[in-house]
Amino acid sequence: MDLPFGEVDPAEFDALVIPGGRAPEYIRTDPDVARIVQYFFDHELPVGTICHGAQVPAALGLLRGRTTAAFPPLKTDVELAGATFADAPDVVDGAMVSCRGWPDLPEWSRAFMRVLEKSAR
Repeated sequence: MDLPFGEVDPAEFDALVIPGGRAPEYIRTDPDVARIVQYFFDHELPVGTICHGAQVPAALGLLRGRTTAAFPPLKTDVELAGATFADAPDVVDGAMVSCRGWPDLPEWSRAFMRVLEKSAR
């Protein structure tokens, strides 16, 4: 893929992590973010979402039919995006691994590593 200098080629990466905080609220509208996230979902590559990170695939219509964790106040947003909200520390749905927030990182990390190991085979 020929990309302009400075653009990210998602094919050069094995996995994607979308962290939480306020950033997902803003980056979910960026066309480059959409291009990159869409690539990982289209190729069924590992995608991790933490806390508010679920806002990005939700905005892109990528959560429809999936089960995901997210920061608990996002339950309605997740459901409106067509997903099932799970109040758990390590939700695995295919190649996507999600959690509610930073306190879940130990469980989320173990689950994400298992998905990465499967993907590497």
